[in-house]
Amino acid sequence: MLIDPPIDKLITKAECRYALTVAVAKRARTIQAQDKDKLVNGEKPISIACKEIYEGKQKIQRD
Repeated sequence: MLIDPPIDKLITKAECRYALTVAVAKRARTIQAQDKDKLVNGEKPISIACKEIYEGKQKIQRD
């Protein structure tokens, strides 16, 4: 199984791996809770969150 987008390219969107992990997890939880119709195509919330961050649709904010 290949990860799309690749982790080495996705990590460039965050200051550190920890920030990326937290951002992806938070977004995936939001997708799972609110956007039920996005899950119809069989894509997991984590995959959707990673793609959104990589494509710039979601920004990683510093807390």
